[in-house]
Amino acid sequence: MAQGTYVEDDFQRDTTYIEDRITESGAGDREWPVEAGRYRLVVARACPWANRAIIVRRLLGLEDVLSMGICGPTHDEDSWTFDLDEGEVDPVLRIPRLKDAYLERFPDYSRGITVPAVVEVATGKVVTNDFPQMTLDLSGEWSAHHREGAPDLYPEALRDEMDEVMQRVYTEVNNGVYRCGFAGTQSAYEDAYDRLFAALDWLEERLADRRFLMGETITEADVRLFTTLARFDAVYHGHFKANRSKLAEMPVLWAYARDLFQTPGFGDTTDFAHIKSHYYEVHRDINPTGVVPKGPDASVWGTPHGREALGGRPFGDGTPPGPPPAGERVDPLHNPLLGSDGLVHLT
Repeated sequence: MAQGTYVEDDFQRDTTYIEDRITESGAGDREWPVEAGRYRLVVARACPWANRAIIVRRLLGLEDVLSMGICGPTHDEDSWTFDLDEGEVDPVLRIPRLKDAYLERFPDYSRGITVPAVVEVATGKVVTNDFPQMTLDLSGEWSAHHREGAPDLYPEALRDEMDEVMQRVYTEVNNGVYRCGFAGTQSAYEDAYDRLFAALDWLEERLADRRFLMGETITEADVRLFTTLARFDAVYHGHFKANRSKLAEMPVLWAYARDLFQTPGFGDTTDFAHIKSHYYEVHRDINPTGVVPKGPDASVWGTPHGREALGGRPFGDGTPPGPPPAGERVDPLHNPLLGSDGLVHLT
């Protein structure tokens, strides 16, 4: 398997995505109509950007109207692949590589083949891979298909502040760990390192007296931060050299992360084996041997966090989602806190 290269003198993420949207009306030039069963969400559990979409889809209860294809944790320089499925072919799209859906719509597509991506089932064409907008649209445009008790993940009254918080979380934390890990010069690495931990210190302070980023309930902002925190000690601290502190050594963020992990929709979508396999096996210009570490011990995610003392209601006036569908459950061997029902069971 030929691997790509990731290290750059000063890493800059390519943020040119397919900006089509799936909307309630589908009326715009680059808008597609919301329709149950028409689309398939393609993800990889290893990827933090895809993990966002998995969590939001589950919290909103969209499993029956938006099916999900799951790629394996590793990929070559060409494409994510469906190597977890029988015959290494997605059972709905009938393709072995996600790239096939991109090329079906754009025969000369030359950018990265990224997850998450939404594919139209009937045509096999990719619709969008614009992951920040994708999850906001799942909240807003797909509301007619939300489960009863689905939380409001993007409350209108909080959007201005939320957008500012999410932008800082994205640039300084979500993407900040990659700027550390993919930095090809000492100066670029040290600048990224300083920015990352300055942001984590800001989050420690912000979350000291509020249970969630926007206050008393979970929002999209928490989803976006969680997927980086879930990977921090397992990958970013060592593999990406983000090693001033482990997450487990930042008391407020560590308690906050466990609070979310122990909430349905978060820990039960976290696959530690896939996460470690992806980063350590794919990034061979950082980890040439491809050896995957055995640790850290994931069972610590089930320890008490004490965040209930801050009050709040994770789902507001809503309710937690039920167990994930049997075919979408994380392998309990990959997450020691998962039971046969696919939910987190505390130690």
